Amino acid sequence: MALIVHKYGGTSMGSTDRIKNVAARVAKWHDAGHQVIVVPSAMSGETNRLIGMAKEIMDQPDPRELDMICSTGEQVSVGLLAMALLAIGKDAVSYAGWQVAIKTDSSFTKARIQSIDDTKVRADLGAGKIVIIAGFQGVDDDGNISTLGRGGSDTSAVAIAAAMKADECLIYTDVDGVYTTDPRVVSEARRLKTITFEEMLEMASLGSKVLQSRSVEFAGNYRVPTRVLSSLTDPLMSLAEEAVSGTLISFEEDTNMEQAVISGIAFNRDEAKITILGVPDKPGVAYHILGPVAEANIEVDMIIQNQSVDGKTDFTFTVSRGEYAKAMGVLETVKAAVGAASVSGDAKVSKVSVVGVGMRSHVGVASQMFRTLSEEGINILMISTSEIKISVLIDEKYMELAVRALHKAFDLEKA
Repeated sequence: MALIVHKYGGTSMGSTDRIKNVAARVAKWHDAGHQVIVVPSAMSGETNRLIGMAKEIMDQPDPRELDMICSTGEQVSVGLLAMALLAIGKDAVSYAGWQVAIKTDSSFTKARIQSIDDTKVRADLGAGKIVIIAGFQGVDDDGNISTLGRGGSDTSAVAIAAAMKADECLIYTDVDGVYTTDPRVVSEARRLKTITFEEMLEMASLGSKVLQSRSVEFAGNYRVPTRVLSSLTDPLMSLAEEAVSGTLISFEEDTNMEQAVISGIAFNRDEAKITILGVPDKPGVAYHILGPVAEANIEVDMIIQNQSVDGKTDFTFTVSRGEYAKAMGVLETVKAAVGAASVSGDAKVSKVSVVGVGMRSHVGVASQMFRTLSEEGINILMISTSEIKISVLIDEKYMELAVRALHKAFDLEKA
């Protein structure tokens, strides 16, 4: 008997019929003798609907109250799924995040998990129950309901799996695994049977929407075996077949990994570039620019500081497009404080990245990437690298062309 955590996304929970399918699948695993914890997302579109109503009331919704509203989507899902299981004769119980309790910090709309109390859940599992826990949410030390940000149910599921020392965490989505890139952009994209945690973390952080990057961090830090697979298959397919389907996120590199220099191409449309021009080039200038940005809870990605000319330099960085206006507002104040000449920005840029642990033992990846983009007439605005990835910022209108060209250049359609 194993302890298995199932996570189901919004599409999987998108209607009462699909919720019944989820119940049938969960029951199948429980009937095979496994202990099962289920972490569902809100029904597809529900969180957007709730945010939309909040914005009709308040242009910039109060974060605490927004979390109060948005947490209800998952609470509906867990209740409906518990009912679907009870209706087919399975003993199930649902909990909101605060009832477990999943303790978080107080960064509303972007909270981070600090601890999980497993006492109640273990007692229910010991009694033979299927436990359903609302994803995406928790509670801070003051009793306020908090949410973990977009994709937070993935993080909830992996964190619960880590806390419970589960044998495996199965992330059910509307795709059948992790692909070399988005099949909607490149029809030749290929499903990967395995991918390392390092590669998956880079793919997730660089824009791949299959898993939230924080969930991959949890999985890697606590060594939680994690598999991405489809919830749209027959819920009564054989357990043996389902247990090896999808993509396994592994801890060890494949023995043939050196042959695959690049494992995938990630991209993110949700980028904006900001430049502070004519900044005095002196110690502490980067802190004085980015400190107020961090205090405003705005995440910064790529950063470039130009060579000093006549004691002045230009400082460029990227933020998510949704935080562009907020960041520009912060920097108007910063501009005067640091003595900069001006602030400019561009909200129509995208990031494209090539990822692969094979880059550690192969040279020429960057030159091949840059040559491919050059041949397509695509100008590179910014570059950032790590040991296993190279990212470029380009004009948004060229993003899909860049992804298709790079996918072909690195032969990713070939197994």
